[in-house]
This record gives sequence, structure tokens and C-alpha cells, in this order.
Amino acid sequence: MGRFLASRLLQAIPVILAVITVTFFLVRVAPGGPFDSEKAVIPEVKAALEAQYRLDQPLFSQYLAYLGDLAQGDFGPSFKYPGRSVNELIGAGLPVTAELGLYALLIATLIGGLAGVIASLRPNTPQDYVPMALAMIGICMPTFLLGPLLVLVFGIELEWLPVSGWGDIPGDKILPSITLGAAYAAYIARLSRAGMLEVLSQDYIRTARAKGLPEWQVVVKHGLRGGLLPVVAFLGPAFAGLLAGSFVVETIFQIPGLGRFYVQAAFNRDYTMILGTTVFLSTLIVLFNLLSDVLAASLNPRLRHQYQTGGMP
Repeated sequence: MGRFLASRLLQAIPVILAVITVTFFLVRVAPGGPFDSEKAVIPEVKAALEAQYRLDQPLFSQYLAYLGDLAQGDFGPSFKYPGRSVNELIGAGLPVTAELGLYALLIATLIGGLAGVIASLRPNTPQDYVPMALAMIGICMPTFLLGPLLVLVFGIELEWLPVSGWGDIPGDKILPSITLGAAYAAYIARLSRAGMLEVLSQDYIRTARAKGLPEWQVVVKHGLRGGLLPVVAFLGPAFAGLLAGSFVVETIFQIPGLGRFYVQAAFNRDYTMILGTTVFLSTLIVLFNLLSDVLAASLNPRLRHQYQTGGMP
């Protein structure tokens, strides 16, 4: 397992470096700059600002300087929030975004896992078709469409739930969490159904049934451990994806999370904020992928043996 972890960490370095490089040069070739605005800045002031943020240096020199700062854990100063660093802005927005992602993941896991297990118990029947049809709708419906629909129905028409904010009014976390977690619930439903169908066809499940064990005991005690392995492997990248995909939901529901800073940075061409957020989220995706692999290996002895012998799953 130690050899596997070391190998994956070494593989992550060029991936993250590629993300840094591509993002750095893409934001620099985009039209406009961080100090371009409707109100023109006199050339002397603009030159002083560019010198302060090293924008007057050659592009490759800026890239090397950024890598040097990044190696020390410094994402640099924000161009649009004077006196505040990107580290501070990420630290301010991340707790809200992480809380939203956690609630969405819990909703997705509970609803999706339950729907998938129920569908797998009676394949090719209405008990299977109905949840899988709903799962397909959840996959196809984007958050920017589902969010306003939930706001229209539960916020405006029925007036059951608040439609904006985070932690200010009771119930204001429900609609954003459902909106963000719906698509992932659909994916988890399909994964859990496929995993359970494979496990329930195994010989040891038939043996358990032949011994006269109740069906619920066969499913819960013998089927879930192996049947939900695809879901466990999916949870790591899913949570990282929820953090990265929460920007639209945060904008719809006016949530003061990391997405707000990222969206504003894109409009304001805040180079360091765009770079810092992208690198930070990319690193989280790599780490959560690694964590899901470790968790899957702890539940599956065959995977654990492959990791220990240096093989790949």
C-alpha cells in the first residue's frame, strides 16, 4: 500500500504542474487585463500597478516567479481585493463551499444509494424502471435549470423555503444542497444498482439464501459491502466535483462561498485568484481520488492485495 501511495503522489505532481501551466498561460492570453476598466487609468498609475504585481516582467519570468511562490504555499495577492491575499480569500470562502458540498454529498449518497439498492432487488420491473428513469432525468438536468425550478416551486409558489442566503434563515440550506446533490444522486443510483446486481448474482449470495436467511439480511449483511464498492470509489472525486461545481449553485442562491470569489475573479480578470482557486481545487480532486482508492482497498481484500504487491487495480 505504501508503494502504491508513493506512486500515486508522484503521478500527481506532473498533473498539477500541467494544470498550473495551462491555466497560467490561458488567463494571460485572454483579452483585457486586471487593471482594465470602464474608467481609464492614467499610464503612470497603470505602470506602477503592473510593476507592483510583476506584470511588467517577461511572461516566462512571471511564470517562474509564480511557481516559486507556489512552492512556498503562497498563491499571491489578489489584484481586485487590495491588501488581501488569495490564501485569505480561499480561507474565507472554503468553509461555506465545503459545508454545501458535504450536505449535497450526504443527500446524494442517501437518496442515490437507496434508489439503486431498491432498483437492484427487482431488475427489469417497475421497481427498477421508475428510480432509474428518475436517475436519468437527474443526470440530464443541469443545476442552472434545476435550481430556478426549485426556487419557483418551493420558494415562490409554495413559500416553504428561503431562496437565498446561507445560515441566516432556517431552511435556507435545503434548496442549494438538493440542487447541487441531485445529479450526483443520479450517478450514485446507477452505480449502486450495477454493483448490487453483480453481487447479488454471486454464489455466496445464493448460498446465504439457500440457508434460509431473510432477504433483508442477505442484502444488508452480505450484499451491501461488495455492492456499494463502486459508490465508495466514486465518493472521493464526487466530493471534489461538488466543491468545483458549486459555483453555479452559489450564484443562484447568493451563497457567500468560494464560488463567489471565483466568478468575480473571472469577470475582473483577477489572475492570481483564478490561478489559486484552480490549483487548489485541482489538488483537492487528486487527493480525494487517492482517498477513495484507499477506502475502496480497505473494503475489498483483492484490491488491498494488489496494492500491497505493487500491482494496479
